[in-house]
Amino acid sequence: MTLLYLPEHAEPALLALDLARKEVAHLRYTHQTLFSQAITTHWVVALAVDQEMAEKVDAFVGRFARLQDHIGEKLIPRFAALLGESPKAMLDVLAFAEKMQWLDSSAQFVGARKLRNLLVHEYMSDAGLFLDSLLNARDATPMLFKVVSCIDSKAKELGLLDSTNR
Repeated sequence: MTLLYLPEHAEPALLALDLARKEVAHLRYTHQTLFSQAITTHWVVALAVDQEMAEKVDAFVGRFARLQDHIGEKLIPRFAALLGESPKAMLDVLAFAEKMQWLDSSAQFVGARKLRNLLVHEYMSDAGLFLDSLLNARDATPMLFKVVSCIDSKAKELGLLDSTNR
């Protein structure tokens, strides 16, 4: 009998996948609603007085960062362990995800992680840099969705998902 995965790692991998799906749903909603309007430098400057929109930006930034962290620190490593791999460093984790074709580019993922710091720290001090970072995060978001979708497909391929957690 050939094992397709290490059964002792199935539960942590599925828990990580379940959380990632929830995070994707929340980020997808915020992404769609935030970017349904034109985002300009003037719009960014107006965030100082538009509390409702500032809160939506904060939700997007937080959800974007959380999903990235979860993918890199939990989801990919737990699925790597499930498949008998044990990458330790983030670059090794990302290289494994590339090898599995869950991620097109490690560099793109690392670039998206750098955006988080700009989004958090440049919010009030440099409207132009914040605008560029926000638009780049908007464009990077589908990459995060794709990683989760690919891992979800792998879980289905391995037969890990039954009708209750599909």
